[in-house]
Amino acid sequence: MPVLQDPAERFARSGDLARRLDESDYLADEALSTVAWLALRLHRPLLLEGEPGTGKTTLAEALALALDIPLIRLQCYEGIDATQALYDWDFPRQILHLRAVEALGALERDRDPAAPHRDVEAELFTERFLLARPALAALRQAPVVLLVDEIDRADDEFEAFLLEMLSTWQVTIPELGTVRAEVPPVIVLTSNRTRDLHDALKRRCLYHWIDHPDLERELAIVRRRVPQVSAGLARQVVTLTQALRSDPDGQARGSGSEAGLDLVKPPGVAETIDWARALSELGAPELDVATAAATLGVAIKHREDGDRVRAALDRLLAP
Repeated sequence: MPVLQDPAERFARSGDLARRLDESDYLADEALSTVAWLALRLHRPLLLEGEPGTGKTTLAEALALALDIPLIRLQCYEGIDATQALYDWDFPRQILHLRAVEALGALERDRDPAAPHRDVEAELFTERFLLARPALAALRQAPVVLLVDEIDRADDEFEAFLLEMLSTWQVTIPELGTVRAEVPPVIVLTSNRTRDLHDALKRRCLYHWIDHPDLERELAIVRRRVPQVSAGLARQVVTLTQALRSDPDGQARGSGSEAGLDLVKPPGVAETIDWARALSELGAPELDVATAAATLGVAIKHREDGDRVRAALDRLLAP
């Protein structure tokens, strides 16, 4: 059996990982590339928190590309439990198998009343009927990147289950035994901070807060992800979305704008990219008030926010 390569051995320095992420179209700053590299080297999960649309999920996808290994995604939601994350049994197929065995057994007993009985229960709980969910699949298919997306949507019990798996890189299936990862998976957890995570989980992870980028970095991201958009249009879109993220007192993160719209859900970098792509598809040479109003639904997803932005577009787009 060939020896599996540990992803931690792929990059000798954090700068090597940063360059490979850049080749995967993910522009990570020095702090993010360093903590991601440390997570690889130390075999520690990486916990990313930040506003929606700041590139947390995209980093996991970029890491999978950079390491040339599969990405397995575990999407968290309210009420998720270990069964949805780990494994389940294919009950419909088990029932069909049981009925087939019973029918076959009846035929055999008709031919030979002394025919031995089969251990049907043992046959039902085998690999044949096992449904591997993302967490189990990550342990069995190493090396992989396991993305645990929006962990803040899950409850305390699920956090406890996840903490146990992350501590030992193994799980026990009573009917089959212990499944242990030959190479620890690369774990990326994301949180939009809708609730605080427990300290026990945070201590197990390396932590990084991803904020919205400043104007020049966001512009570089848009030009990289939407190369067909003109430089002037890209700057207009980025400048406007930076303004829409302004705090009520007029202090915008990274842009210095004074919009002060206090939106319920300001657009993230993902929305900036989508907006630039939409304008490019429309063939818009520039972002004027009419075009911005017509395409606002690409970036703004609340009615109240849309009303506020439309009322302020003349001011926001003024030269």
